[in-house]
Amino acid sequence: METTEVSPLHFTSQAVEEIHRLMRAEGFDKSTFLRIGVKGGGCSGLSYILGFDKAQENDETFESDGLSFIMNPAHGIYLAGMEIHWENGLNARGFTFKNPNASKTCGCGTSFAV
Repeated sequence: METTEVSPLHFTSQAVEEIHRLMRAEGFDKSTFLRIGVKGGGCSGLSYILGFDKAQENDETFESDGLSFIMNPAHGIYLAGMEIHWENGLNARGFTFKNPNASKTCGCGTSFAV
């Protein structure tokens, strides 16, 4: 795994706080890393990956806003400039993605097209 200084994306303070809360939870597997990426699927063609995972051989490690995360370098073109936010309101709760590379997004905000 290679370490890179310049992160392709940004976390809001609310997202950082929620991710740290998840990492402090009882039973959290400390051998995993925060993974961010994309996968085929969803109503708009691509879906976001945001979760904890074991590192793969080709992953790169990034630092952003006080968080370390891993990402397959091939996903960078889809995620460059993206902002990850945590909503904790009555009408919306969960991570949201503001992606300047998306030409179209679905209503739920977890799927996009480029």
